[in-house]
Amino acid sequence: MLYKALVHPHVEYANSIWSPYKKGNIEAIEKVQKRATKLVMSLKKLPYKEHLLQLNLHTLKYRRLRGDMIEVYKIIHVALELPRNVSSTRGNKYKL
Repeated sequence: MLYKALVHPHVEYANSIWSPYKKGNIEAIEKVQKRATKLVMSLKKLPYKEHLLQLNLHTLKYRRLRGDMIEVYKIIHVALELPRNVSSTRGNKYKL
């Protein structure tokens, strides 16, 4: 609970804007979550994937990808109300 309340928001801050693409950066961020899940005494000897399952968490890479997909959905379906010229997309209003 403490991880989800205090650390998780900092690790995911500005997810859609600052998304690391270098392997070293991704591993460094994921290491924060790995270390936090090791602090749960009952899960200490289990592999990382089992930690995530038991704590009902996802990898941070998955969460970034999911966040990106949600933002694209919002843009396409005008939830963000971004100005766009529909007449310039030949035949389909959902082309980007």
